[in-house]
Amino acid sequence: MIPRYSRPAMVALWEPEARFRIWLEIEAHACDAQAALGVIPAEAAKAVWALGAFEVDRIDEIERETKHDVIAFLTNVAEHVGPEARFLHQGMTSSDVLDTCLAVQLTRAADMLLADVDALLAALKRRAFEHKDTPCIGRSHGIHAEPLTFGLKLASFYAEWARNRERLARARTEVATCAISGAVGTFANIDPRVEAHVAAKLGLAIEPVSTQVIPRDRHAMFFATLGVLASSIERIATEIRHLQRTEVREAEEYFSPGQKGSSAMPHKRNPVLTENLTGLARMVRAAVVPAMENVALWHERDISHSSVERFIGPDATITLDFALARLAGVVNQLVVYPEAMAANLDRLKGLIHSQQVLLELTQRGMSREDAYRTVQRCAMPVWERGADFRALLAADAEVARYLDAPALAALFDPALHSRHVDTIFARVFGTADSDGSSATPA
Repeated sequence: MIPRYSRPAMVALWEPEARFRIWLEIEAHACDAQAALGVIPAEAAKAVWALGAFEVDRIDEIERETKHDVIAFLTNVAEHVGPEARFLHQGMTSSDVLDTCLAVQLTRAADMLLADVDALLAALKRRAFEHKDTPCIGRSHGIHAEPLTFGLKLASFYAEWARNRERLARARTEVATCAISGAVGTFANIDPRVEAHVAAKLGLAIEPVSTQVIPRDRHAMFFATLGVLASSIERIATEIRHLQRTEVREAEEYFSPGQKGSSAMPHKRNPVLTENLTGLARMVRAAVVPAMENVALWHERDISHSSVERFIGPDATITLDFALARLAGVVNQLVVYPEAMAANLDRLKGLIHSQQVLLELTQRGMSREDAYRTVQRCAMPVWERGADFRALLAADAEVARYLDAPALAALFDPALHSRHVDTIFARVFGTADSDGSSATPA
C-alpha cells in the first residue's frame, strides 16, 4: 500500500522483518514441543531460541538461487544456529509456517481494526447524543420525505457499526487457526501435540483438517467482512458528501486554517476526505472476489492463492485501518448547521406533514383512497408554484368537512416526528444519560 494511505503500526505488521520474526517463533515453538516429546534434543530447541536470527537481505539473496522463500529463511537461520539447526522444521512443510504466520498477522490486524472501530463508535455515539434533538429533514430517493433528527441519522450509523464490530470479531475468530500438520495434513511425520503447543503459544485455535493448507473459506470470510466494513464506511461518507452540497449545506467536513479547496477557485470547500473514503472503500472491496476465488485449490494444495494473499493481506488491512481512522476524525470534527436544517425543513411549505393529514382524515371517516387523492391534490400546487400547503388544505372544501383550523394546525407540529427518539436511542445505546456515557447493550 502507498504511504499516503497507510499508518505505521499496521504497515509494520506486514513488513518482511515482522513476517520472518513470526516464522522464527513458529519454528522455535515447534522445536520446544518436539524436544518435550523426545523427538529432538532439548539443547537444539534452546539453541534455536538463543541463536536463531535472520537478515532480510540475506534471505532474499538465498531465495534468488533456491526460488523458495521458506528454504531461504531456514538456510539463513541455520547460519546463525549452527549444527543444531538440523532439527529445525522436523516433519513440517512450508504451509505450516506460511499459513500459521498469516493467521497471526490477520488476527493482529483484526485487533487493530477492532480498536479503530471502537474509536469510530465513540465518535458516532458522542455526536448522536449531541444532536439527538436537532431536527432535520429525512429524504427518500433524494427527495424530502418527513422530519427526523440528525442524532437519529448518527444512531443508525452507530447501530450498523456495532454490528460490524461483531462481524469483525467473528471473522477474527474464524481466521485464527494454526496448522502444523506436515505434508498433505496427515501428521505422518509430526505429532499433533506439536501443533497444539504452537497454537497455544501463538493464541490460535487448532485447524481441525488442514489438507496441508488452512482451508481458504476462512480467509474468504475474513476479507468479505472487511468488504462489508468498507461499504459501511462509504455509506457514511456518501451521506456527508450529500449534506455538504451547496444546495443542502446541513453539515460539512472541518475546513482547517490554511486549507485550500481548489487550485483555481479560492472559495471552494470540498468534501475531499469523504470522497477519498469512498475511493478507499472500493479498494478494500476489491480484495473480496480474489479471496473468494482462493477457496477452490487443487486437491490438498496449490499456490494459486499465495500471490493473491501477498497483495490483499497487507493492502486491504492497511487501507481499512487508514480509512477507519480518517472516518472517525471526520465524524469527530464534522461541522453541523442546525439553522440550515431548519430552513430545509420549511423549503416545501409544509408538504413534509402530508402523511399526518392523510392519516387524520382516515381517522375521521374519509376513505384512504379519497384522503390520498385530496391531500395529493392540495400538494401539487406547492411543487408547481410554491404555494403554502397548509393554506391550500384549509381552503379545500373536502378537508374542511373533517378538519377545522386548530385540528389542522396540530398536524403540522414538528414534535410529532421526534416523540419516539428516546425509545430508538434506548434500543441503540441502552439506558443512557444525555451525554451518551452508558455502555452499548450486548
